[in-house]
Amino acid sequence: MKMLNLNSLARLGIFIYIVIYLIFPKLANTQNTKVDIIDNFENALNTRNLKLIKSNFTEKESLRIEEKFSKLVKDFPNSKWQIKKLKSNKSNENIFDIRVYGTKKINEEIYFLESKFKYLFTTYNYKINNGHIKNLFTTVRNDQNKIDIIFRIPEKVLTGTKYDIDIILNEPLGDSIIAGGIAPHQDDSYLKQEINIKPLASGGIFKTTRASSKPSTQIWTGVIAHPKGMIYFTKSVEIVEKI
Repeated sequence: MKMLNLNSLARLGIFIYIVIYLIFPKLANTQNTKVDIIDNFENALNTRNLKLIKSNFTEKESLRIEEKFSKLVKDFPNSKWQIKKLKSNKSNENIFDIRVYGTKKINEEIYFLESKFKYLFTTYNYKINNGHIKNLFTTVRNDQNKIDIIFRIPEKVLTGTKYDIDIILNEPLGDSIIAGGIAPHQDDSYLKQEINIKPLASGGIFKTTRASSKPSTQIWTGVIAHPKGMIYFTKSVEIVEKI
């Protein structure tokens, strides 16, 4: 059961990522002002207003979106969304700072969800245009924040370059045994993808990988199993031609 929960919860960040990409631009197209955009985003997501979401899609696409959003809500029924507008250095760019949080009880243990990311877009006639996600970081954990852990995963890297992924446990392990694993998300495989878990000889996960040769977004998802609890995480890395 633990392995089933592990892979299911570790994929939750992928579901959030997909739901945001599918829903946000369409919701924005129904609004008349920037304030209305923020208010309606929060209201539609927090009140589970599938009618508003589905009304902006074809029947086939709306069924797919309803399935994914319903899955997210099923995993964390009390999840809440917070949206704030940030200032951008570009005159034609808008930035939303978004946080999703909630709890869920599994086998008498409480798991805490927190997801943060930025949603960047331009506007045309008060409507969102060219929206995309940056700096996604999602954790699901049941350790009550007792595990002192640092995630060193870059927000952006240059195309074709090597970069390090370090998940570090700061506290001395002593005789404790920890296990974990990390894997890149593959397109169209989030329902099937498994994370291989193995004992960790050192205090964390340390991996060197190479960015793709073309600009893109790479998503990493993984887990740390510790005597004090479990931590599942998802992190996006933006791959760019220049920084």
